[in-house]
Amino acid sequence: MKKRILGLLVLVAMTQNFFAQQKDANLKVAVNTKAEQEIIQLSKDKWQWMADKNADTLKTLFHEKAMFVHMGGSWGTDQELNVIKSSGIWYKKADIHEVSVNIIGNTAILLNRITLLAVVGGNEVTNPFVVTEVYIKLNDAWKLGSLSFTRLLTPPASGSGSH
Repeated sequence: MKKRILGLLVLVAMTQNFFAQQKDANLKVAVNTKAEQEIIQLSKDKWQWMADKNADTLKTLFHEKAMFVHMGGSWGTDQELNVIKSSGIWYKKADIHEVSVNIIGNTAILLNRITLLAVVGGNEVTNPFVVTEVYIKLNDAWKLGSLSFTRLLTPPASGSGSH
């Protein structure tokens, strides 16, 4: 009888421990390193500078050999800055739903899932995108080397908030 009670207590203790570990695993939140946080903030700032058409600040962020891939074509830094200055594309507002960043050496790859409100050719449009941003650290400063838009076929689920 004592062995059965002892066995039952051990089983209960193991079960509680298992569920406690499961609960802890479910509560874990991604903790970004200082460099990852820096890239995430830089990306957010970039979206605001694009909305504000702040080409001078963007020129310091964009590497001179950066490439930009859009639904309508791809081009380099000078063309992207001209598009922004001339309002060929006005990046009015980027609602960021998800963001992730991976740093490999001096290169950071950031993915944003966004809903972009833009004015293109005088028409206001809203599109869901995954945007890939590649940053390279040169002389202790991050430079944008590539910005690529991939249009999603379905918009984000309702209730997705900005992060």
